[in-house]
Amino acid sequence: MGATEAIATGEGQEAEAAALLERTRGTVDPELRRALAGLPGGMRRVAMYHFGWEHADGTPAAAPAGKAIRPALVLAAAQAVQGQGGTAGAGAAGTADGASAAAVVAAVAVELAHNFTLLHDDVIDKDVTRRGRATAWTVFGIPDAVITGDAVMALALKLLAEDPHPASAAASARLAACMVELCAGQQADCAFEQRRHVSLDECLVMATAKTGALLGCACALGALYAGAGPEEVDAMDAFGREAGLAFQLIDDLIGIWGDPGHTGKPAGADLLARKKSLPVVAALTSGTAAGEELAALYAGPMTGRDVHRAADAVERAGGRDWAQAHAADRMGRAVQQLSRAVPDLGAAGGLLALAEFVTRRTR
Repeated sequence: MGATEAIATGEGQEAEAAALLERTRGTVDPELRRALAGLPGGMRRVAMYHFGWEHADGTPAAAPAGKAIRPALVLAAAQAVQGQGGTAGAGAAGTADGASAAAVVAAVAVELAHNFTLLHDDVIDKDVTRRGRATAWTVFGIPDAVITGDAVMALALKLLAEDPHPASAAASARLAACMVELCAGQQADCAFEQRRHVSLDECLVMATAKTGALLGCACALGALYAGAGPEEVDAMDAFGREAGLAFQLIDDLIGIWGDPGHTGKPAGADLLARKKSLPVVAALTSGTAAGEELAALYAGPMTGRDVHRAADAVERAGGRDWAQAHAADRMGRAVQQLSRAVPDLGAAGGLLALAEFVTRRTR
């Protein structure tokens, strides 16, 4: 199956992705709960609230959980590599299901690392809601939210360090390096908000570090745990990075035009915060009258009415169309990278379904 054909066979992939994400939550959530139970009381309470499993007073809750895209990528990558004849770790029994079972610790670590970034991002961005409920920092305060985020990241590395799987040391090093890169991307993102002019190339580099790095790392860890060689691991990382950039482009579109009933955030939240997201930077650098109009709006405080005007200006300047087209292009590149690690793309159905999901989602 070629790259173009792989993307074109999107029929039924949304259902496959939804089923894969649901299975991942069923597999990973119990291990996440077990890991978080080991945190000291105050941090455990903040973490359990953030994950949606407890109310602020510590009583059980059933808040909407995250989509589990990153741990699903770990498990799907392990399955794909195992389907190509990789050597799974101890206890994997040489099957695709065994490869996924061996990689559950890595999937949990990646989800913990992701939530470390969310706890910190909510503080940095001053977001007051996530998944339709108050963010942790607004409930427990900034110090507790930041400290809990730090502990969650340390817990992710601890899980990998203590895992007896032969790939655990390489996985731990790779995740640590990824988080340094991700933090650099976050720092650049914050710096852009203070700058009047940001180039599209700078913005793409930032987005690749901030979002693509962790998706790439997730795929690489799955490949490592399935016994892939260095070239295949790097190709899986490249696949995840390209898919991650496509994911960020769609996320940026949702940040402007997403339905608050689905996103759990106010309409145009990114515009209100004057974030230089990819569609916005594409519009600002378009050389159009609409781009100049957007620049004028971004030069001062944004009101609710200005948000609607800014969204319209981004669209008229071509930012929306550019982001949608570039997301599709990046997914094409992602599938090409995937074919280096998994020449028979038929063995990578889960990864392709997830890639299709992240570029067609609306929330």
